[in-house]
Amino acid sequence: MAVIEREMTTAEAADRLASWLPGHRVEILKGSILVTPPPDGPHQGTVFEAGYEIRRAGAKEAGLKVRPGIGLWLPTGPADYAIPDLSVVEADFEEALVEKNCYAPHVFRLVLEVTSTNWGTDVLAKTEVYAETRIPVYVVVDHRHDQVVVHTDPEGDKYRTVTAYKRGMSVPLPESVGISAELSADRLLDGDD
Repeated sequence: MAVIEREMTTAEAADRLASWLPGHRVEILKGSILVTPPPDGPHQGTVFEAGYEIRRAGAKEAGLKVRPGIGLWLPTGPADYAIPDLSVVEADFEEALVEKNCYAPHVFRLVLEVTSTNWGTDVLAKTEVYAETRIPVYVVVDHRHDQVVVHTDPEGDKYRTVTAYKRGMSVPLPESVGISAELSADRLLDGDD
């Protein structure tokens, strides 16, 4: 009896990992699989508070939706995708479905990541990938440095403007998001405490 073997593609391996690790976030960035454990309570508190404040600032009225954990199809590789902690997308984003519950980048106005055990991924790798994907605004709630960093004006694999906000400061959302809002750096760093 002949046994036919073939190598598994990166996308197949990611799908298999996702099925083996329920609750974990499996992403493919530049052909590499990243697995992140389920978020803890403070992490989810930050995501909730950010989403709440953005909605309260008029996202719905501006034709935007706030969505935690939806997939972003990336043009950086044939099977690349990310799952940001929180996204602000155009109201008709569902029409931009690519595959695997991931949506085309042109409907994303802002993505937000909250650092945890994957600090380097959020601060380094995702910054490059989101810039290459031309996501207008990338916000990192950086617990390691106790600051919120807003990246704007993507060019190549970098953002031309990077602004850090410390505790006690307000974090203004850039006009390119489509709403006028100022978020509390403390509330983003602390979640709902």
